[in-house]
Amino acid sequence: MLTAAARADVSERLTMTVSPAQSFAPTTLTVILHVTPDAENRALQIVAESGDYYRSSRIQLDGNEAPHTIVVELKSVPGGDYEVRGALIDGSGHSRSLVRTHVIVIGSAGSHH
Repeated sequence: MLTAAARADVSERLTMTVSPAQSFAPTTLTVILHVTPDAENRALQIVAESGDYYRSSRIQLDGNEAPHTIVVELKSVPGGDYEVRGALIDGSGHSRSLVRTHVIVIGSAGSHH
């Protein structure tokens, strides 16, 4: 019973929502990350990736002093199926927690030839 509680606690270090989950290109994706403050937290890596598009942002965190909620806007995202990932990084550069979600950006009608 204690192991299950510990595992659940660890997985809640980082949660993420991305909106909209489906939209038309070009779009702005809003990534909202909730971080449980911890002295080991040093950075937050956000990646949006599809077959032919990649964007990455890295935000420095100040351990226990870091904000609980971080909002990142990815602007002018083209059409595609995206995996959006968030990773909480410690002082050694290792991932402490990883979250991912899938979003769809529908290509504009004008882009079809």
